[in-house]
Amino acid sequence: MRRRALLRTGVLAVAGLARPRLAPGQPQRRVLRFAPQADLAILDPITTTGFVTRNHAFLVFDTLYGWDEQYRAQPQMVEGHTVEDDGRTWTMVLREGLRFHDGEPVRARDAVASLKRWGARDSFGLAVMAAVDEISAPSDRVVRWRMKRPFPLLPDALGKVGANVAFVMPERLASTDSATPLSEMVGSGPFRFVADERVPGSRAVYARFDGYVPRGDSAGASLLAGPKVAHFDRVEWLTIPDATTAAAALRRNEIDWWEQPTVDLLPTLRRARGVKTEVLDPTGAIGMLRFNHLHPPFDNAAVRRAVLGAVSQEDMMTAVAGQDRALWRDGVGVFTPGSPMASDEGMEVLTGPRDIAASRRALAAAGYKGEKVLLMAPTDFPAINAMSEVAADLFRKLGVNLDYVATDWGSALRRQANRDAPERGGYNAFCTYTAGVNQFNPAAHNFIRGSGLTATFGWSTSPRLEELREEWLRSADDDTRRRLGREMQRQAFIDVPYVPLGQFYQPTAYRDDLTGVLRGLALFWNVKRG
Repeated sequence: MRRRALLRTGVLAVAGLARPRLAPGQPQRRVLRFAPQADLAILDPITTTGFVTRNHAFLVFDTLYGWDEQYRAQPQMVEGHTVEDDGRTWTMVLREGLRFHDGEPVRARDAVASLKRWGARDSFGLAVMAAVDEISAPSDRVVRWRMKRPFPLLPDALGKVGANVAFVMPERLASTDSATPLSEMVGSGPFRFVADERVPGSRAVYARFDGYVPRGDSAGASLLAGPKVAHFDRVEWLTIPDATTAAAALRRNEIDWWEQPTVDLLPTLRRARGVKTEVLDPTGAIGMLRFNHLHPPFDNAAVRRAVLGAVSQEDMMTAVAGQDRALWRDGVGVFTPGSPMASDEGMEVLTGPRDIAASRRALAAAGYKGEKVLLMAPTDFPAINAMSEVAADLFRKLGVNLDYVATDWGSALRRQANRDAPERGGYNAFCTYTAGVNQFNPAAHNFIRGSGLTATFGWSTSPRLEELREEWLRSADDDTRRRLGREMQRQAFIDVPYVPLGQFYQPTAYRDDLTGVLRGLALFWNVKRG
């Protein structure tokens, strides 16, 4: 088993963190200092599925619905909705008093434009838009959907946790093509983005939006649902690429929250006075090796199957999370373990004995002739870097002509969207992960799509997976859906849109004077000091 070596480059001096730049006359206790999982290189949450961008966007933007901790969609920007015409007409009414950070009121036409932009990119959104005849704004507060057929999962799609999220932004921004990144961040969320204080690679700043009107739900905040009350005047994101530097800063109270501490530093943090560690997301993170299906050699399903048969999830997860099996599990298929769609269908391809020699023969039989394979590896993202190192070692053992490109996470995210051949700025494969909640079922599972150029980065094509997914979306019978889930997993092991690498439970660490930290992901409402 291989362990990740700590990153020793790009160190941000702790001394610099000890003196965060505060607004004039502002007490330090009103500032939350946060070290994110990686640098915030991309601001637009529609052009990337990167979680660092999604987490940033939850400060700035709001959504019509939001999942609670039981993963049920609750009204958020809307007062509620009515459903008529046998499920074909949905009428949603915006709450009163919603305003954007530029002072403009939130109007229904802003929501309509935002939903269309989201629906052109997101897996679940594409399914929604395929079922839509028209989305309209008959008045400033009313969003009306006319559907081709009933779509009972509509609130679930609009309130989901995983990227891409259906964030609402002003119409003037939402009218931008979904493939063109926005540079201006104007939302209606509880914090506004302070653009002139952003230092790429180092710092992002958010200020409390005094014009935000939280919901008045008596039940309180729950994941993305309920009142979003901002108790801090400012949230400062400080990029710290070196793990030992981040750990020292947290122990010395120079930062308040480190989103993703590395496993080898957890014992030190658990012993540190004033520091609390916990796993926020009970669904964990699902690792994956994603192929680019547009270019050789991974445009060939037989080549992808040869790699699938060689992957050891145990090796991958040990590299990410160490020897403590409480922090990871193997034997993970295409749906989250414990979810209704999870099954053992075809799992022997992942759980059977690993035979590198047999996989080398399978790779040769598939027609691999030594083509160069460019694997991206973000050195500043420890969990993904660890999986990338194990994947690189595996490729070399298989006799693959590997081009291992070590890069930063922001550059990797930008390169993921490049459809060109590797020699023109594209790639052949990359490792990543997504939250387990995103793989509960086929609706929100971006990486199981087989829709070619409209699929997420990697652009996998599988007509059969698309047929099964559409049948799943149209079915309301639980037994039928479970059967379809088994068939999808069996087909996924034939077409191999990606290789599941296992599930790990990423701890977070923060100062123990912070209270109100919500379950699920790094959210900044409801959190207060003391």
